Amino acid sequence: MRRSGLVNQTRGLGAHDHVCWRYDDPPDFQARAREFLLDGLEQGYRVCYAASGDVDALVHDLSGIDGLDRALGEGAAQVTSLGATYQGGTVVEPEAQVQSYAAATEAAVRDGFAGFRVAAEATPLVRTPQQLAAFARYEHLVDRYMAEHPFSAMCAYSSAEIEDSAFAQLACLHPNTNARSPGFRLHAADDHGTVLGGEVDSPAVDLFTQALGRVDLRAQGGELVLDATELTFIDHNGLLRLADHAAHLGAPLVLRASWPGLARLVDLLDLRDVHVDHAA
Repeated sequence: MRRSGLVNQTRGLGAHDHVCWRYDDPPDFQARAREFLLDGLEQGYRVCYAASGDVDALVHDLSGIDGLDRALGEGAAQVTSLGATYQGGTVVEPEAQVQSYAAATEAAVRDGFAGFRVAAEATPLVRTPQQLAAFARYEHLVDRYMAEHPFSAMCAYSSAEIEDSAFAQLACLHPNTNARSPGFRLHAADDHGTVLGGEVDSPAVDLFTQALGRVDLRAQGGELVLDATELTFIDHNGLLRLADHAAHLGAPLVLRASWPGLARLVDLLDLRDVHVDHAA
């Protein structure tokens, strides 16, 4: 199963895990990237480090990984300069970006690796509103791919360069993050479904509505089923927004939940097309 929730380190993540990492200074990010990639090498993945700068400088960022030169020489480790791939202000095309990583994952498996793992410093790709909207959509699409294929990623963003509100748009679409804000997670499940975890409180309602518009809630047997077993709270505004979204998609909403307050809230709001299935 995929890991989901707050994390304070980047070791121990599995073949399908996806973590959003906010950092204050480059050495912190580089240390976490080394941790994540070394762990991947030890698990038999092909790993890739992607960030701004020339390739020699990026290789230097990874100093401290045992056997790095050999891994680079044998193709077990790769380094990619974002500047060489994307011009300043580039708006990522979400589907094409996913296809690129899918091809890299398939190539890694063909070459005998357990899968593909990437640590990417993606701040330059989310600086404008247009970039942010496209990249948030990409984060969801690639998360769906990860849930079903041996591809794992660490997506890092600089707190000095992007605002809290922008980071929240990205973090809420990841199953794992090191930041407590925005408090909820909306991400892909390993059974082709969608997971809603954490807390959806009043300050997060607009962000939650925006996130719903960026993900692909999928009907199963004529119902829109959402795994809410990791949900610990949602206020009435958030639940109404979720119910409205399901109604717009034309399917009754089924919430598989553990939080006992959810069923009571559905009853109080008289949401006739919302059903709560209590998880054991």
